[in-house]
Amino acid sequence: MDLLVAIVLGVVVIVAVTSFAPRVGVAAPLLLVLVGIGVSFLPFVPPIEVEPELVLGVILPPLLYSAAANVPAMDFRRDLRTISVFSVLLVVASALVVGVVLHALLPDIGLATAVAVGAVVSPTDAVATSIVRKAGVSPRIVTVLEGESLLNDASALVLLRSAIVATAATVSVLDVAWDFVVAVAVAVLIGWVVGRLQLEVRARLAQATSNVAISLVAPFVAYLPAEHLGASGLVAAVTAGLVTGHGGPRRLRAEDRAAQRTVWRTLELLLESAVFLVMGLEVSGLVLDVREAHGSEVLALGLGALVATLVVAVRTVFVSASVWALARRARRIPQLRAVLTRAQDRIETQAPPPGAPREEVERRRGLLRRRVRRRLADIDYLAEQAFGPREGVVLVWAGMRGAITLAAAQSLPSDTPQRSLLVLVAFVVAAGTLLVQGATLPSVVRRLGLADGPADDGSERDALSAELRQAALRRLDDDGLRRRDGTPFPPEVVERARLELASIDASDTDDDAGPVRADLQQLLLVLLDAQRQKLLGLRDVGAYSSKQLDAALVRVDAAQIGVQMRASEGG
Repeated sequence: MDLLVAIVLGVVVIVAVTSFAPRVGVAAPLLLVLVGIGVSFLPFVPPIEVEPELVLGVILPPLLYSAAANVPAMDFRRDLRTISVFSVLLVVASALVVGVVLHALLPDIGLATAVAVGAVVSPTDAVATSIVRKAGVSPRIVTVLEGESLLNDASALVLLRSAIVATAATVSVLDVAWDFVVAVAVAVLIGWVVGRLQLEVRARLAQATSNVAISLVAPFVAYLPAEHLGASGLVAAVTAGLVTGHGGPRRLRAEDRAAQRTVWRTLELLLESAVFLVMGLEVSGLVLDVREAHGSEVLALGLGALVATLVVAVRTVFVSASVWALARRARRIPQLRAVLTRAQDRIETQAPPPGAPREEVERRRGLLRRRVRRRLADIDYLAEQAFGPREGVVLVWAGMRGAITLAAAQSLPSDTPQRSLLVLVAFVVAAGTLLVQGATLPSVVRRLGLADGPADDGSERDALSAELRQAALRRLDDDGLRRRDGTPFPPEVVERARLELASIDASDTDDDAGPVRADLQQLLLVLLDAQRQKLLGLRDVGAYSSKQLDAALVRVDAAQIGVQMRASEGG
């Protein structure tokens, strides 16, 4: 009963704080941490300690799965090199620097334990990036930060596990590297299989509620076997989310995806908020432990501030190097564009080999066109949203720590020297970066002039809408256009659809006679499917921004649901 009361009160507090936060201009996660800290010191509230398995195995898998499902796969691919550097090399470097400094200050804990603490505070938090998203920075910055936070958990947790093992035995660098490769490879394979299988299952379910229910267990279906095999369950959940996000629009119905969005947004709100609230609630217990062991928490606060400064300093070095490397690559864009443009011309003008089948020639030519167009779209994106010193500052300052740091710290063995001190140090780093960097990030973004991201004059949306209309018109002119029973659509229905195509979701009116309305509804669904397939093709090529493509997909889905509802009411 006490647990039920706590859950109810927690939900009430979450709703109250998230509703109040916009009025005071403070990010809700920051207020939740402060509320949790305040509540934890009330005399009638007992010390609270949350099992790390609850965070790592129950809360984080669905959150990372959902975040991965919503990351634009196209943008993720474009910045995979930068994301990989931040997810692996930056984590290792941060852990080693923090480990060496901590060992120098606290030699009795041992170097392996010090490196373990460094691994704990190294990964940025996927949940904390919600603060970044709301700051209004460019989509590319958000994608890099989200991609980093989704993948660096594996690096940190594998390094943490190896460091803990090294406290009792000797572990070589090759052992750690091999553990990392195996953990990631096995996790990616399991996540990919689970993602594909759940799409296959959900594509065959008629009920939207059952469909969404499968999505709710998918992250755990990926997480559990990966952990059982010694791989990274979080990476498996992320991989399953990436597969689902990319394949969902092709395999799942519009109403299924609409229901999924609503349910998962509610779940994300509760889980994300619970993470920050619980972080605050654990403070008093950690402080009491440190006071019993050391008489004061001042040492933990000082070490926490030092460690937080170290991870920011190391991050600054890596971000500066990455921004410099990206700027160097950007200077070659004009030359690369010229090469690709010439390749595009050769594809159109080059004569086919003698005797080659026309269908095969056209297929190969279409494949080459697609590859060149995608590469051109990639370099245009990188040129338009280039990273410079201002973006570098945001990338550094947005590297906040969060729940995974605290959960990983609490997974340190009970016999770890000065464990309570080290756990509180990790909390100071997590809460400190959240409160200091999270609270000041919006003002930093505004001062740098990055609050609104790239300007959008509506031309991209108009161009995309025009392509979708053309796709629908081509489907209307297709000789193979037929009703479900195999007969052609009546000419008056085709012409009506052609005239109303600009407002396809409003084409079906009550003034139409029953048979005409039924045919028109059926035809509109065919045209909407043609538009969706065109959208997915454009997404694979990367011809438009992810923001515009996602918005267009939502509009097509809404139009389809509207037509289906009117058809069911008419039937």
